[in-house]
Amino acid sequence: MPGACPSRGMAGRTDVLLQMDELERGLLIQPWSWLQLSEDSLLAKACITTHKGYALLLSDLQHVWHEQVDTSVVSQRAKELNKRLTATPSAFLSHLRDLMCTLLEGPAAPGGAIFSCERMSERLTLRIRSELSGLPFHWNFQCALASPSLVSQHLLRPLMGMSLVLQCQVRELASLLRLKDAEIQDYQENGSVLSRDRLKTELFDENTFLEQVMTENLSEACSIENGRSFAMKLQNLYVAITKQEFQAERKRQGSGDSQASDRTSNETVDRLLNQPGHESSAPSQPVLETLNMESSVPLQRPHLSKVKRKKPKGLFS
Repeated sequence: MPGACPSRGMAGRTDVLLQMDELERGLLIQPWSWLQLSEDSLLAKACITTHKGYALLLSDLQHVWHEQVDTSVVSQRAKELNKRLTATPSAFLSHLRDLMCTLLEGPAAPGGAIFSCERMSERLTLRIRSELSGLPFHWNFQCALASPSLVSQHLLRPLMGMSLVLQCQVRELASLLRLKDAEIQDYQENGSVLSRDRLKTELFDENTFLEQVMTENLSEACSIENGRSFAMKLQNLYVAITKQEFQAERKRQGSGDSQASDRTSNETVDRLLNQPGHESSAPSQPVLETLNMESSVPLQRPHLSKVKRKKPKGLFS
């Protein structure tokens, strides 16, 4: 399946999911990461497996670019870019996975690799220069403009879902604060006295609160700049929304698949869906989960050590 994902026309949402292969499914439930490459700031998400190929999405908040290729394209491109290297497509994909995994984790370039972007008309090329088995390794991700349906899948629909979830959270918190006020009032009416005046609070007024939030935070909320805040702070919510939508559609279409290849693909995605949750301060975890979707056969490849991040402790934990 070389090149960009073709448009699916007017097919229903369920039909789209039925047609999705393993790479598309893995990419859908992958969160966005933020990249700073020289003068280019990009949002990125990727799904790489050694037995299927890879799918990649990049965006500068003006355009969205996409590339999805299978192992045959990887093999051909590797030969064109690396005359001195001879390896299987799985070995090249394994190395690409390691490089992209580390790149999406944080700002440091992985293992001395050099990344750069080149934009030409409606295309974007992400170039990589690194080493594989002691020899120079070059790769070009050749991305075309993503189709409107793909942009809707990965941005519009998840963002709408996230907005609704955040709105529900505000309503629930407002309800809880009103109950807390009623509880405090009951204590006071029964003779309880606050021991520390600095802890005294005013009665919660939802309308006043919402107006204050709008006044104080609207400017900052609208200054999305390069999308870094979205990628760093809302990964958990984005992943939860895309997983939920994916699972809901699978329930509607039924869990039984007659073809063995579909069953294998679904089992791989199920492993990804069933991964434990991750902390918002450790955005690398979902990246690792998706980029390390693998078959049971271990591969001999250069190992890039990954720093284990400590999970933050909450105020009341």
